[in-house]
Amino acid sequence: MITKYKQIEIMAHSEFSDIVATSQIVHKRTAGSAKLRLFFKDQTYMDIWLSESGKFSYHWEHRAKRGLIHRHDNAPDHPEISTFPKHFHNGDEKSVRPSHLNDEPLNAIREFLEFVKTFIANH
Repeated sequence: MITKYKQIEIMAHSEFSDIVATSQIVHKRTAGSAKLRLFFKDQTYMDIWLSESGKFSYHWEHRAKRGLIHRHDNAPDHPEISTFPKHFHNGDEKSVRPSHLNDEPLNAIREFLEFVKTFIANH
């Protein structure tokens, strides 16, 4: 999975250098997989987590700056959503919408980074 994170990291820095400041692969101290953290120039960050089994979470944390989170994930906790198990937390944990991100992780993250870029430019 580290190789996949490196690929994402390279894409983020080359295609989104206007918003991405730095990045880091974060390893857990206990059993579990690593994640990639992208730090944005507006002092917010995104955590990208991918599992070998196909589970994912792309979480943009900007509560400290704007009081918001945005996250696409496929945890099977919202069966009422039309794109189940994929769903999108739009601003907070309770505001859940369908997620129409690409199923291929690199393309999905590219789409989400476009969302982040547009959001930052408009706020």
